[in-house]
Amino acid sequence: MPTGTRTRCVLLLVAIMIAVQAINTLTGNSLVHHGLVPRTLSGLQGLVFAPFLHGSIRHLVSNLLPFAVLSGLVITEGVRRYFTVAVLIALLGGSLVWLFGRASVHVGASGLIFGLWAYVLARGWYQRSLGSVLVALAVAVFYASLVFGFIPVPGVSFESHMAGAVAGVLVGWLIHSKTLLAKT
Repeated sequence: MPTGTRTRCVLLLVAIMIAVQAINTLTGNSLVHHGLVPRTLSGLQGLVFAPFLHGSIRHLVSNLLPFAVLSGLVITEGVRRYFTVAVLIALLGGSLVWLFGRASVHVGASGLIFGLWAYVLARGWYQRSLGSVLVALAVAVFYASLVFGFIPVPGVSFESHMAGAVAGVLVGWLIHSKTLLAKT
């Protein structure tokens, strides 16, 4: 698939996040209640919606660049692979937050960002090609500060960060090790 199509896919997701935040801001954060709320039936909708919802414009802006960069690195494997990875990370990571997270509304793309970050690192480990290892090393160095996201901070869903990272490693293992998904 041409690079332009991959870029447009990532930019479309970024545009959706911006549009959702614009609506959310204009309606006094009325969309936030669609986030992930652990151990509640209604909170399950957050498995789908939480990555696109943000608590503020600042929250969104802090997520856009790492989301776009890490998405761009993962989508080099193809659009289909990217969406498989992103959906699995969102569902697995979100499920972990739903099971173990604090009783709060969890929103934002950071769980997906941590998942994409961990996936790129896991991909380097499992593929062990020169390209994937170099990309993993660059991501490990450039985004080393993400490890501070595992530290509990009031008002920040460190659970989403941890769950996203665990999901990213699991998805990397499922897709790039000698598993059934690796053969697809």
